[in-house]
Amino acid sequence: MSTAIDTLVKLMEMLPDPLQDRVLDHVREYIADLQDELRWDEAFEKSQSQLGRLAERARKQIAEGQSEPLDERRL
Repeated sequence: MSTAIDTLVKLMEMLPDPLQDRVLDHVREYIADLQDELRWDEAFEKSQSQLGRLAERARKQIAEGQSEPLDERRL
């Protein structure tokens, strides 16, 4: 067990059971949020080359007059 986990266990053991449950709920939620962020970061990183190609295509279409201004009312 890592030092961080050992420290966390010791801190949790000092709390009464109902508070341990509350802390555990918060830790689970926090870890789930961190995992979501890691998945987002990975997906974003993998999409960079595709986004670059799409941006270049959009610039080319604009330069060639093949685009029209965005009409926000049509969204």
